[in-house]
Amino acid sequence: MRVTIAEELLLLAHSDDKGKQIINTTQLDPAVAGALLAELAVTDRVELTKKKVTIKDPTPLGDEELDALLARIADKSAPRSPAWRLSKLQSGKLRKRLLTRLATTGVLTEQQSTVLGLFPVTRWPEADPSVEANVKERVSAVLTGADPDPRTAVLIAIVHAAKLDRKAFPGADRARVKQIAKGEWAGDAVAKTIAAANAAAVAAITAATSAATTASSGS
Repeated sequence: MRVTIAEELLLLAHSDDKGKQIINTTQLDPAVAGALLAELAVTDRVELTKKKVTIKDPTPLGDEELDALLARIADKSAPRSPAWRLSKLQSGKLRKRLLTRLATTGVLTEQQSTVLGLFPVTRWPEADPSVEANVKERVSAVLTGADPDPRTAVLIAIVHAAKLDRKAFPGADRARVKQIAKGEWAGDAVAKTIAAANAAAVAAITAATSAATTASSGS
């Protein structure tokens, strides 16, 4: 089954059995947005550098979320930075739409409950473990020395930016993760794409964490 890089990220970011989110929302939401933007880059729809995102090919990909983002980028005359794009794109609504889509296609199960009988909670346990298993197998092969394709490298870079790598791949070689995340293995164009996606995700996660900390301190 074909899933987006953002959906692969979400599978890795939830526990298999209980479907609980295993990293903070302030880390996950910018990372999900970064994964969508990076997918447009690896499919040659946009060019991604640290300073700007520019359209290369406005042809839709046939995915609702990716095509909506592509249309928004194409509609703007002045190029914006990846970090700016992520700041506008990231949201709990986007995350929920992608999780719901995974549930609709039978990859996850949506389970509603409450905490202390008062606070609603949604869990996303796996219904079809084979999808995440394939993702983990692909990533694990790269982390143990296989040559990565751009799509897998981008996923690893964003997983690393969100500090999810230690939880999703606890036994992975940290040096190898960093090597992939920096694009050191790749040609110039691919390396720039990976570096830009990684930098944008880190910037957005840092900004979100800072905002959450400020709000907590002022409450």
